[in-house]
Amino acid sequence: RPRQVRLVVPIAVAFSPGSVPGDLPRPLPFRDVQEMEITVNLRTSVTSHYEMVYRGTTAQEEAALAAATAREADAALRPLQDVSMGSLTMYVVPETSSLLPQGISVYVGKHRSALVRAGGSLAALQARLQQVTQLMSFTATSMAAALSDRVPDGRLSPDARRYLKSSLGYEITFSLLNPDPKSHAVDWDIEGAVNCYVKPVLDKLSLVANFSVDSQILYYAVLGVTPRYDKESSSFLLSTHSLPHVINPVEARLGSSAASLYPVLNFLLYVPERSHSPLYIQDKDGAPVSTNAFHSPRWGGIMVYNVEASASPQASLPLHVDVDMARVMEVFLAQLRLLFGLSREELPAEFLLESPGNEGLADWELDHLLWAHTVENIATVSTTLTSLAQLLDKIGNIVIKDDVASEVYRAVASVQSAVAKLGKGHLYSAFQASKEAVTSSERAFFDPSLLHLLYFPDDQKFAIYIPLFLPMAVPILLSLAKIVRETRQRKKEPTKMD
Repeated sequence: RPRQVRLVVPIAVAFSPGSVPGDLPRPLPFRDVQEMEITVNLRTSVTSHYEMVYRGTTAQEEAALAAATAREADAALRPLQDVSMGSLTMYVVPETSSLLPQGISVYVGKHRSALVRAGGSLAALQARLQQVTQLMSFTATSMAAALSDRVPDGRLSPDARRYLKSSLGYEITFSLLNPDPKSHAVDWDIEGAVNCYVKPVLDKLSLVANFSVDSQILYYAVLGVTPRYDKESSSFLLSTHSLPHVINPVEARLGSSAASLYPVLNFLLYVPERSHSPLYIQDKDGAPVSTNAFHSPRWGGIMVYNVEASASPQASLPLHVDVDMARVMEVFLAQLRLLFGLSREELPAEFLLESPGNEGLADWELDHLLWAHTVENIATVSTTLTSLAQLLDKIGNIVIKDDVASEVYRAVASVQSAVAKLGKGHLYSAFQASKEAVTSSERAFFDPSLLHLLYFPDDQKFAIYIPLFLPMAVPILLSLAKIVRETRQRKKEPTKMD
């Protein structure tokens, strides 16, 4: 059960010369443990267990820390550290170090390490380290989001239900909506853009789930809302409160989610018709949104792509439009990060995070996803098996086949293995075990031999069998009654004596 989950994060804290606090309790190296209880509800809590190893830097690490910039130091340190998933390395540099820019006390690299400026006392340093480790592994908020089905509504952050649920796979659909093909002939190099911008991100995310990508062009597909004309700017505006009404009419044309086994993420590029151009999206304060796009939690995102009006009114229609895919993909990838809960908001001012580059997410962000999905998978399996047990208890005469029983045993064993591996700090193998548990528990729950029995209650059985047996039962019962009557009469009659 999730209430017994203990998340162990192995952390190495390496002090470079001149950065060791004066109030260390004992000489380096030494171990320390910090525990934190994350309460989800009255019955479920997650224990985070940080296993800290404090040590001095090696000669090779000191050479790497002598680099000119933090980025170069991060790249040089990569081969020298523990690269197993879920583990972190913190390099403490002296307060006077020029590696970190002015006003920055923490630099988070794009792998699994951070540079931290020494902060005087050990207590001050530990407070700073705790902030960094939570950012790079998991926070109480990310655990609450992972277990959102078990958290009381009032205690959930507004973002908790925005993130995609953990799944074994996701389908991504890119759609170009051209409502006015008579005016605009739109070309987009979606294949090239997917290979260039999306593939590196999905290659990295392939550890988390399987992804499939497809694209389509829809003609005469219009938004469900008529935009408002603004005289001052001579443009058309979509306000925040009208955005939810945009999706439903468009979704009816997409047609992909109905046949899909996995959650579908829709990314729509909308080229407004000539009569509604240019079209801008407003935020809640009435200001235009810089990206001219919006996202819908657990669904996807829509970007409005305005076509430059032709200077000469005699220009022949349709106008040829080549979509700037770099600009479009930058928006869609930012929305993809939001859907997976990887937004980098609410960071302290003294934190500097390295850009992950074209991979779209840093190694520690991948770990962040694995922590959350592993805990969510364990909770999902627990719920599925409990529901299955309750359903089977209600049906007294059900026959459970051996292969269903073995799937249940496999699911339980995999969950126990996932919990045990989390307790040892082996994140990746724990995640794999949790995925196997989800697969087995769903196979058991949706097994065809159980399905028709689960939805076949007793009153339905009577409704089917009574019309079959009643016509046969009536003559049999009448014959039995006649036999009983004759037997009684025979007993009453005195036996004749000769």
